[in-house]
Amino acid sequence: MNLAQQLINGLVLGHAYALVAIGWTVLLGVARLVNFGHGQLYMLGAFVTWWAVVKAGVPYALALPLSMAAGAVVGLLMQRVMLRATFEQNLVSIMIMTLGFGYVLHGAAALVFGSTGQILETALSTRDIEIGPLWLTWQDAAIVAAAIAVFVALRLVLDRTRIGRLVRMVAEDPKLAQLAGIDVRRVYYGVFAFEGAAVAFAAGMVAPRTPILTSMGFEEVIMTFVVVVVGGIGSVRGSYFAGV
Repeated sequence: MNLAQQLINGLVLGHAYALVAIGWTVLLGVARLVNFGHGQLYMLGAFVTWWAVVKAGVPYALALPLSMAAGAVVGLLMQRVMLRATFEQNLVSIMIMTLGFGYVLHGAAALVFGSTGQILETALSTRDIEIGPLWLTWQDAAIVAAAIAVFVALRLVLDRTRIGRLVRMVAEDPKLAQLAGIDVRRVYYGVFAFEGAAVAFAAGMVAPRTPILTSMGFEEVIMTFVVVVVGGIGSVRGSYFAGV
């Protein structure tokens, strides 16, 4: 394998890591919250996508929104359990609860899907793009394009919309934001739902490139944490470049 091919493979993998990290970047950096069940949300998103395509016969393009919906619902449930801790910005309690929630998701996935690894093939993952001696799959190209699109869209939302301003105000001081008339609970619910949907989308995009295992979440949460920290906590742009 020549150097150019290795660079292409690394570029694809980097965009995959960046895409997985985007939800946690918003949660940890913008909303000042943590979720150590992030990796298990990734695992859940991958399994839901696999189940929808392989077992239910749903087209891959429709399986991704289903996976995102499942991730958002689980994110909302997590926030419902941790509402008081998030309002008080009790990071230790949030860390413990999200870690426990992650183990619950891992155990539930093992019961439902089993411990055997699964493979997801799509029309994109089985077709190659060849440029001379170099190649990548259409799935790889889709991952790169999706990562760029998501990061650009997120920057625009956070910097130029009312939603972005509300999220930043709540992150600075949730109690003061509530006194200003902002529905802090709704903002927290929205941020957790976004994280769940974002990581589930990332899982659905990356799943055709790797075996789907119930243990995959533990590896992903480590890599996600590295990307978020190296890129600068709270920096959407930094997380993108750290992943790449």
